[in-house]
Amino acid sequence: MAGKKGKSASRKVKDKWKAKEWYKLYAPRMFNEVEIGETPSADPSTLIGRTTEVTVHDLTGDFSKMHVKLRFKVDDVNGFDARTVFIGHDLTSDYVRRLTRRKRTKTDHVVDVETKDGFLIRVKPMSIAEKRIQSSQESAIREIMRSEIEAKAEEMSVAEMVKDIISGDLAKDIAKACRVVVPIKRVEIRKTEVLEMGTELIPEETVEEPVEVEAEEFTETEEELPEAEEAEETVEEEVVEEEVIEE
Repeated sequence: MAGKKGKSASRKVKDKWKAKEWYKLYAPRMFNEVEIGETPSADPSTLIGRTTEVTVHDLTGDFSKMHVKLRFKVDDVNGFDARTVFIGHDLTSDYVRRLTRRKRTKTDHVVDVETKDGFLIRVKPMSIAEKRIQSSQESAIREIMRSEIEAKAEEMSVAEMVKDIISGDLAKDIAKACRVVVPIKRVEIRKTEVLEMGTELIPEETVEEPVEVEAEEFTETEEELPEAEEAEETVEEEVVEEEVIEE
């Protein structure tokens, strides 16, 4: 009898995967709602709140941004399409380790700011000094980071702020401001987290192909421009003199 019950029980077991359907995941509007993957589920309601992670390279094809990871959360399901919202970003651990060198001070900070469209975001910037610095200088750098990020957040929507973070424009502005304290090798926005959702305002230009910001861009090159112009003028004068000699 026991053997018969075991056989009948095993027959009743169904393959759960056959009952599941595949749903397509789409990025938020700030990323042009591109498809970012698929996920299986037997019930669409179980998709709400499910999170996924992709790199900027997956969205834009930019290989230089493979170290930037974006996190999204499903908040709406329509048919077999699942729409997501942005909940934060992070840098890969190996990328952060490559930035850190011996005899250089890494300064971390945490700043909670609210964008103009009501999103409460926790921003975690980090700076790499060109040499070892004192604790008082680190405190001054943290204060500059806080003031710069708060000033930007007041003027930007969450989509604009995310674009500035990914492109490196926000890190570039912070690095320039910190130079009054100590020479800065590099600044990165290491991580962001959306603490409270607001009403997303989409700018005219969405995050499609973020501009790569390398360490060399932090060096000022405006002083080299006048020399280049003088060189061009001297070349033109030489050409004019040669024409006069030929006549």
